Amino acid sequence: MAVVVMSFSAASFAQVFISVRIGPPALPIYAQPICPGPGYMWTPGYWAWNDDGGYYWVPGTWVMAPVGMYWTPGYWGWGGGFYVWHVGYWGPHIGFYGGINYGFGYGGVGFAGGEWRGGGFYYNRSVTNVSVTNVTNVYNKTVIVNNTTVNNVSYNGGTGGVQAQPTAAEKAAMNEPHTAPLTTQTQHQTLASQNKQNFASVNQGKPAIAATAKAGDFSSHSVVAARNAGAPYHPPAMSPQAARGPSTPINSAGANAMKTTGSSGTSQNNQGFRPFTAPKSTNAQSGSSTGNATNQPKGNNTNFQPFNKPTTGTSNPPNPNTAKPAPTGGQHKATPPPPPPPKHRSPPPPPPKHGKG
Repeated sequence: MAVVVMSFSAASFAQVFISVRIGPPALPIYAQPICPGPGYMWTPGYWAWNDDGGYYWVPGTWVMAPVGMYWTPGYWGWGGGFYVWHVGYWGPHIGFYGGINYGFGYGGVGFAGGEWRGGGFYYNRSVTNVSVTNVTNVYNKTVIVNNTTVNNVSYNGGTGGVQAQPTAAEKAAMNEPHTAPLTTQTQHQTLASQNKQNFASVNQGKPAIAATAKAGDFSSHSVVAARNAGAPYHPPAMSPQAARGPSTPINSAGANAMKTTGSSGTSQNNQGFRPFTAPKSTNAQSGSSTGNATNQPKGNNTNFQPFNKPTTGTSNPPNPNTAKPAPTGGQHKATPPPPPPPKHRSPPPPPPKHGKG
């Protein structure tokens, strides 16, 4: 069964991201349901956010994958004072998912659960639960897991988070064309949000539905319960409404604006200079400082009027000569040239004085 998808570049893959002031619970410990058939790819479970109930668990599940594409799981990452959800996506290679150890092939970097060979997906039986009666495209490749550092932390960065940075290969994958989560995946999350038993405030980090055999199938024969919580659950000290942070579109321009100038974008830089332009508008009688500073160019001339007014009086011709910058601001006036001729006329009077003597 083929899946038709739309591709988007990394720059245009816009989603509304969610930011929260409190971190998500630890990842629960659960078993992987058996793969339902060829072409299905495992998508690990994760903690999602609801403004009314807080964190809730979206069960891990098997999804019919787009041919030739891999699933990069979403992850929570600390930054700018918030835990921000980075939406997962489909692409030709596995990208960065925060270094989170989701298990079942997603050990923090890359994916070891299987690989595409031509138009068929082959499963690594060492880390995925497949039956050769249902799936014949299988192989065995040992995956080394460092048990000394295995933990169930569900977020990247911040206090207690996974301290991982994208590798060169992950950075390259992040810039490739991506595909948004499939409709079956978004419906799967919606159904999970409608079950109160999935909320951490109710299950204490140990959901009764930790995984399902297929996306959207929450029937009793399909679900797998968590064996244990990943870590002791500590109820948050604030309500979900108080913990909710801002939401802005995820794209390169919006992300850079959040990091450099805040959610208002580049206009915030202009606001920082308004205290310097405001004094220019104080000479005007209008109450709008920003409008007069930009719409009335004469405001700049009014600042020079105190220098022009003294030069208009004919009784003080020496003043423009003693202050040389003034003539440059009033070159259109003819007052500076007349004073020099009187100074040249002063020599003739002395000869008459000698004649009178």
